[in-house]
Amino acid sequence: MTEAVPRLGIGMVGYAFMGVAHSQAWRNAPRFFDLPMRPDMAVVAGRDEAAVNAAASKLGWSSAETDWKALVSRDDVDLVDICTPGDTHAEIAIAALEAGKHVLCEKPLANSVQEAEAMVRAAQASTGTAMVGFTYRRVPAVQLARTLVADGRIGTVRHVRAQYLQDWIADPQAPLSWRLDKQKAGSGALGDIGAHVVDLAQFVTGESVTGVSAVLETFVKERPVADSFGGLHGTSSGTETGPVTVDDAAIFLGRMSGGGLATFEATRFAWGRKNAIRLEINGSHGSLAFDFEDMNVLHYFDATQPAPEAGFRRIVVTEPEHAYVANWWPAGHGLGYEHAFTHQAVDLITAIAEHRQPEPSFADGLVVQRVLAAVEQSAANDSTWTLVQKES
Repeated sequence: MTEAVPRLGIGMVGYAFMGVAHSQAWRNAPRFFDLPMRPDMAVVAGRDEAAVNAAASKLGWSSAETDWKALVSRDDVDLVDICTPGDTHAEIAIAALEAGKHVLCEKPLANSVQEAEAMVRAAQASTGTAMVGFTYRRVPAVQLARTLVADGRIGTVRHVRAQYLQDWIADPQAPLSWRLDKQKAGSGALGDIGAHVVDLAQFVTGESVTGVSAVLETFVKERPVADSFGGLHGTSSGTETGPVTVDDAAIFLGRMSGGGLATFEATRFAWGRKNAIRLEINGSHGSLAFDFEDMNVLHYFDATQPAPEAGFRRIVVTEPEHAYVANWWPAGHGLGYEHAFTHQAVDLITAIAEHRQPEPSFADGLVVQRVLAAVEQSAANDSTWTLVQKES
């Protein structure tokens, strides 16, 4: 008789934008991938009893809790999935790890380097595993870009250009949300979306950012108060306004550990750019270019080809040979935003079953957190060149 696939009980804290994406991932992962463990969506937690019960019913969770501590203590929860604002990440993750649970925590890992370091220490001392949710690593075209760089196809990295452009608060009348509150979010565009392109630049090149010179700007310093701080967006409650306490945009220069130069830009004020994650890497033998708004395509230039044939090659990354793709649709049928979350769930479940540390780990999240801290320090000191703290 074939042994049943072991159960992995999932408890998720938070059920707004990220909670919806994670819920779909936990539902889809066992339906499209052959997994070594069966994810069981045991419980979701949120402070509003009526709202969390409604979310549980809609998103496919078996039960609901109004206290995350009750969720962590449940025997039917093996993994705690943290989809809450940044000011709660450290407390929830450390409690879950001390209870021997596995943890998936949304990015950025924490609101400060000190919190992130405490989370790493808890992960190292725990019997559970810990992963930070830099989901865009799981886009097949990004995986191909990393492979090409690792295989030496573009040679030594000379330049990295990384942008994350959105426009959802470009309107000065867009209301306040928790993402514009430094106490909850830690930072604005820098941590919310800049963290992603810092991680992607390091992931694809296999190098680290060693120093930065930065500018942060808040263009709109007062906004209408939203009815609710629970989601990505909100609706205005009238004429009352409140202060924006985070950056609206971040621009910084960087140097990579291999000697290359980097430029980073993160803004939520780029009208017409809905989710433009752009990464271009120029090497000694070629170039790569990616834009999430055309996420199934990677552009590759091979400088070793003779001049008459030289030009960027447009690679449609939807073949079964590409990472994750064989489990989805026939070649040419593109994937979307939600698929990377499923890939994240698959990779985490597989790592847990194989008793190994998943990637990106909390230690990887700390590396990004230290870059964000150096950016803030540089910006506060008139763009002074600031070294990124190394592992102590």
